[in-house]
Amino acid sequence: MAVTQQMKAAKAAVDLSGDVTPDVGSGSERAAEGAGAREIASLTPMMRQYLELKASHPDAVLFFRLGDFYEMFFEDAVKASELLQITLTARAKGADKVPMCGVPYHSARRYIARLISEGLKVAICEQVEEPGSGPGIVRREVTRVITPGMVLDDEVLEPQASNFLASVCWSEKGWGAALLEASTGEFLALEATTAAELAEALSRVEPRELLVPEGQRASAEVSQLCGRLSRTPAVAEGEAAAFEPTRAAGYLRSHFSVQSLSAFGLEDAPLATGAAGAALRYLKDTQKTAAAHVDRLSRQERAGNLLMDESSRANLEVLRSQRDGGRKGSLLGVLDRTVTSLGARKLARWLASPLGALPEIHARLDAVEELSARSVWREELAATLKEVGDLERLCGRLSLGAGNARDLRALGLSLTQLPRLGMMLARCQAALLQSLAGPLAALPDLAELLGRAVADEPPVTLKEGGMIRPGYHPELDRLVALSTSGKDVLLQIEAREKERTGIGSLKVRYNKVFGYYLEVTKSNLHLVPADYIRKQTTVGAERFVTPELKEYEEQVLTAEERRCVLEVQLFEELRAKVVEAAPRIRSAAEAVAASDALLSFARCAAEFGYTRPEVDASEVLSITGGRHPVVERMLGPGESFVPNDVRMDPEEAQLLVITGPNMAGKSTVMRQVALTALMAQAGSFVPAKAARIGLCDRIFTRVGAADNLARGQSTFMVEMTETSHILHHATRKSLIILDEIGRGTSTFDGLSIAWAVAEHLHDTVGARALFATHYHELVDLARERSRVKNLCVAVKEQGGKVIFLRKLVPGGASRSYGIEVAKLAGLPPEVVARARELLQNLESGELDEAGRPRVAVRQSSKRGASAGQLGLFVAEPAPALQATPALSPSQQKVMETLKAVTIDRMTPLDALNLLARLQRELE
Repeated sequence: MAVTQQMKAAKAAVDLSGDVTPDVGSGSERAAEGAGAREIASLTPMMRQYLELKASHPDAVLFFRLGDFYEMFFEDAVKASELLQITLTARAKGADKVPMCGVPYHSARRYIARLISEGLKVAICEQVEEPGSGPGIVRREVTRVITPGMVLDDEVLEPQASNFLASVCWSEKGWGAALLEASTGEFLALEATTAAELAEALSRVEPRELLVPEGQRASAEVSQLCGRLSRTPAVAEGEAAAFEPTRAAGYLRSHFSVQSLSAFGLEDAPLATGAAGAALRYLKDTQKTAAAHVDRLSRQERAGNLLMDESSRANLEVLRSQRDGGRKGSLLGVLDRTVTSLGARKLARWLASPLGALPEIHARLDAVEELSARSVWREELAATLKEVGDLERLCGRLSLGAGNARDLRALGLSLTQLPRLGMMLARCQAALLQSLAGPLAALPDLAELLGRAVADEPPVTLKEGGMIRPGYHPELDRLVALSTSGKDVLLQIEAREKERTGIGSLKVRYNKVFGYYLEVTKSNLHLVPADYIRKQTTVGAERFVTPELKEYEEQVLTAEERRCVLEVQLFEELRAKVVEAAPRIRSAAEAVAASDALLSFARCAAEFGYTRPEVDASEVLSITGGRHPVVERMLGPGESFVPNDVRMDPEEAQLLVITGPNMAGKSTVMRQVALTALMAQAGSFVPAKAARIGLCDRIFTRVGAADNLARGQSTFMVEMTETSHILHHATRKSLIILDEIGRGTSTFDGLSIAWAVAEHLHDTVGARALFATHYHELVDLARERSRVKNLCVAVKEQGGKVIFLRKLVPGGASRSYGIEVAKLAGLPPEVVARARELLQNLESGELDEAGRPRVAVRQSSKRGASAGQLGLFVAEPAPALQATPALSPSQQKVMETLKAVTIDRMTPLDALNLLARLQRELE
């Protein structure tokens, strides 16, 4: 029997044996039920229990606790054995054989992490009573469900990155979404009008799991949204009714104990409310908890921050390198000098969503300036911060019931560092640093309690004992003494009885049948006191017990059990104190994270030679001696980065057309301008001698492209789609980076599109834009538009070689040096030589004596060629026209049109359009 059929038959057997009477269907259904009934005889009580629990979590891999192992059966076992590379065995033999595999419970974390990384869910089924404590098999329950967006374990979570669940719903009016970080309790809600707008917001946090209404997993809306995200999340479905705004609003009001959601900004946001209610319900259902650490909800507005779409963020390599998707080679990889996980996540959030308000930007810059100037004090601050653990996630695990005594200990140690950190920040001059000191002084009571209550090295599990520090609880100390110092007490009883009876050979002994007893040799029986109770007679001695010894026996035998119960009770009381203090812990964690992120900016400023930018409300963007923050850090020994100056303003240089050879550094210059603006608005110093950044509302980039086969889009289609998005959404305050617009199609089409786009940016949008191109004809745009300036990257030819100077200079380039770049790339010499031939033929634009195009002629058959490059707007000399006796009406009209044209006032594009129109008229 196949695994799936076998499991279905086993489930049918469980269903038929349950309390619910199945519906009576067709004859085939009754036959199947009969088969299921026959299978029931082969099911053990344990397997019945497994199938009942599995039926309630069909979409998860069930980790079924059996003693010291988590076992998996049927399809779960087959799937897990392949993914985890563990042995697939079988339970029972023959026709009753069930596929089975398992992992030790103490090392289950890494196996769970592997399954979660594959986008699977894992349901953890624990034994909720001790074996033998009741009739029948041990009772088991699913205590939590781990999903890609519901991860709490530090060994599974990435410390430096957030792990968000995104709950999404939609209607004809738009989209609603909620972002919930289960491990920290961070909870955000938002609304968007389009999928593209929502994807832009979600991409800033890169959610690991997408929750959608039931039945919508494969819908066009979900496919469209996932296709726009940089990382495709796992998709889960929630009960459709949970997304209903009215029901969700009631659920949220009940959780937060409020009468209205107006304080959260959701009174007029039904879609965001529906998504938020579904997200919170999903957290509670999977973690089997009240989620007390989720104590606030805020609505995320689009306005107020510098916006970037996912394409721009990826092109600029803000959070990860395009080469391998890692942090190395990204802006975050360079600027992350944080010492805490809290700070690392905060820094990533700041770079993904820079500020848009001048007061907040200046406050961060003031803080960075002060920290960067005090090197010794800065490192003292770093040393203090390093002692602070991940307060958010420690509090989150404890609040959700997934934490242990080690989490309590780590939290307590971290809290003891906060007062010192607060005092250090309170002595600062920067207002932002001073404001962070307040929340750090709000938890001395909890720090003192945890320090007094929790042992220095508590065990991993709650049932081992040893969690609570000696001296914290008198009754626990007594039980610990009984369970660990029983031998000393027995010796004291023995010595006391010897002295009382005068029996020198009296011994206190123990066996499993009688427990503790006093053994007296037969020669000393006449000395036995009257209060001794005889228990057993042996060959050479008598065994007795006393009331004192029986009482002690009862205490000793139950001490360990009572000790563990009491320790768990005390742990729960301490955990409740943490949950009660969760809002204060969250505020302190926010202060620690901000301090660490500012410290990271300051370290980079001091060590990399960054300067404070002037950020204002103007539309000027002026950078002196600017450098690319990532490229300069990647250079090898002996290499130095060539800085460049760039100035843009709305009066004289709104649009910069940058030309130059391949590999000369055009893209690097443009990217470093965008990254400088981004860093400045994030509150960081910038890699330049001086910089003035007029506030940007958005940064757009159109750099490179690739086919999107999943959407059926070619390279050119992707390029045009992104360009269209820029032209429709850019404003006068935007910064636009365009690299090689129009290169995905024919030369004339591409040039025409590039020219028209540049004109639109200049005339209609008015945004600051850098426009790199190989269409050298675009330099003529500067003659037609007053705010267009030409720049090129300088190249030096020496000894037949090309030297890239990496320096931006005024003017336009006349050559692309593509063949020289091909030579540097290692093309065979004969290919390079033939390419030079063909280029010379193309540049000559002449025919040979036989009337064949010289582009196909070898050097040996050529008579020479012009060295100049033929411009696209310069026509070849036409053969002399033979006189015609008369002109047709259409020809006459064309002649009149030509006579009326003032060529000096026409742009090249206008000329092309006129020629095309005249040609159509002649045809």
